[in-house]
Amino acid sequence: MYAMDNSYKYFKRDISWLSFNYRVLMEAEDETLPIYGRIKFLSIYSSNLEEFYEIRVADHRGVIMKKNYTEESSAEAEATLAEITQEVNRQQREYYRIFYKMILPELERQNIILYQSCDPEPFHEEFVRNFFNEEVFPFLAPVMIQAGDIRTFIRDRRLYLVIRMVKKSKKILKLDYTPEYHYALMKIPFSKVPRFIELPRHDGKFYIMFIDDIIRANLASIFPGYVVESSYSIKISRDADIYIDDEKEGNLIEKLRKNLKKRKIGALSRFMYDSSMPADFLAFICNAFNIQKDDLVLGGRYSNLQDLSKLPNPRGKELEQSVPPPMRIPFLDEIGSMFRAIKKKDILLHFPYQSFDYLLRFLMEAALDPKTEEIKITQYRVAENSAVINTLISAAKNGKKVTVFVELKARFDEENNMSTAALMEQAGIRIIYSIPGLKVHAKVAVILRKNTDEGKKRRDFAYLSTGNFNEKTAKIYSDMALLTSNAEIITDINQVFAILEERQQIKTIFRHLLVARFNMVPELINMIHREIAHVKEGGFGRIILKMNGLHDQNMINELYSASENGVKIDLIVRGICCLVPNQTYSANIRITRIVDMFLEHARIWYFYNDGKEDLYLSSADWMRRNLSRRIETAFPILDPDIKQDIINILNIQLQDNVKACYIDEHLHNHFKHDDSPTKVRSQRAIYEYLKEKK
Repeated sequence: MYAMDNSYKYFKRDISWLSFNYRVLMEAEDETLPIYGRIKFLSIYSSNLEEFYEIRVADHRGVIMKKNYTEESSAEAEATLAEITQEVNRQQREYYRIFYKMILPELERQNIILYQSCDPEPFHEEFVRNFFNEEVFPFLAPVMIQAGDIRTFIRDRRLYLVIRMVKKSKKILKLDYTPEYHYALMKIPFSKVPRFIELPRHDGKFYIMFIDDIIRANLASIFPGYVVESSYSIKISRDADIYIDDEKEGNLIEKLRKNLKKRKIGALSRFMYDSSMPADFLAFICNAFNIQKDDLVLGGRYSNLQDLSKLPNPRGKELEQSVPPPMRIPFLDEIGSMFRAIKKKDILLHFPYQSFDYLLRFLMEAALDPKTEEIKITQYRVAENSAVINTLISAAKNGKKVTVFVELKARFDEENNMSTAALMEQAGIRIIYSIPGLKVHAKVAVILRKNTDEGKKRRDFAYLSTGNFNEKTAKIYSDMALLTSNAEIITDINQVFAILEERQQIKTIFRHLLVARFNMVPELINMIHREIAHVKEGGFGRIILKMNGLHDQNMINELYSASENGVKIDLIVRGICCLVPNQTYSANIRITRIVDMFLEHARIWYFYNDGKEDLYLSSADWMRRNLSRRIETAFPILDPDIKQDIINILNIQLQDNVKACYIDEHLHNHFKHDDSPTKVRSQRAIYEYLKEKK
């Protein structure tokens, strides 16, 4: 669980991440949530774990197989994989306990029966048989398998049944007769039929059946010459990372296209199987497909349970978690023009509490404004059929110069980014592609305008955010964004785009922005040291850091040092956190994790600074990759009212005693439940706070 550096301890990155994912699973246990809200967290947990195996576990296996060259040794990779397997197997047992002992009984109390058998009730037998024959059977392609089978390839992220049977012609003559088994593999046709089938309602109850079980119920008709003995679900996860040497010259798009094809046939990283499968059956399958013991992960009767997000809800909204609608901002609605509003003052947008529509209005106004000369924007992850992209295309068609930096290497968004980039190029938008060896993760846009009024300074506008230009994730990710016309900040943003456009390490000085690989790390260290100095001078030192991940050992060491020197530190870290609390050198550090209806995604850095209070919003986590291998930005909040609002929001999160957990030295999540009569569920409380501010 721990790595060591001198006297300091650090949690292993991947074991820490598993602690976060277990916290997601804990939400499925929360009986105060509506049942479909709890089911959603089962789905999220499974989806998270899928990606974890495709990327992180595959990375460790690559080290062992000498495919990846990192600081990690083969022995370290093997030890970490053993820890991962042990913890995942423990969590999988918890997962199925929650599913069978808590979720299914609660569904039944709501008169919703999710079949757990391939034997339908008599009143459903005809429906199941007819549905199978008409909707499923045409898409099945079973394959007989045998030991050492090299013809059959098991796709990743697909659900399969393995079937064991004996020929009907074999007669059992003796009591000790050993049957000659035959085996088959069959892919569930997930793209042709839904995972869950709603059956006819009966006696006031709703019935739902896994497509897996509908197929199981009809196996005899698929294999008419055999007696089916048993069947079990299996699934495989494969290495989905894309290894591209983009330091050298060459067409990055072509390299990406070629490597995306390889993603489907990547090396094995997990073989999940039904834990009730007999040992000899499992041994045969492992032998047939060359699956090693270290690849095995316990599963249950049903795999791919991220599909639970699609479980039909015949009762409607009453069984789902209510999410408050995004708020309008009266000041912006009344003033009409986004530009006029930003000229008056900086504006903070807080998604999804407030509407993402204001960003679209900002870009559309730029697209139509005759004074707009140029729009520059970064693209990391955008929605499919993106309204943001459509607005930029509109701007180009209106004669504006539009420049978009597209990060092609955004994992799992490579294809979408390539297609949207091509669409924009066709519309006349200038596209700048990925920088070799780096990812650009900054979320910034700038509107450059003509100066038509003599004697007046030109007014440009900027948008800086902690999250992507993505209207879909803005409904579920909690992010903050700043709209400003501050000339010095805009000058800094223009220098960031100069770096992106010129693709070289320009020597530059940023007045306000902190930019990774330039001044971000030195300035952060200076601010930490300043808090230490205030304490040594008899004052008070205070740091609050909110982010998604904390992994960089150098920055953790700085926080350990600050704690040793008496600086009070609160960390609000949703995901990976490698800092170990409750040690002598971390006695002044508390770690809070919040998991609720929205994904906590904003990065906020607060330094007390002897009462002057410096506050930054950022696109960057304190991960090694963010601070050293990406272009990231952090921007200061200079407006005193906005600054106070964000500080108040941070304090609301620190007061959360409903959905917040402390992380202890064993990576356990301990709810901050207390005896206070006032219950603070921070996401609800933030919504009410912003509603009152309206």
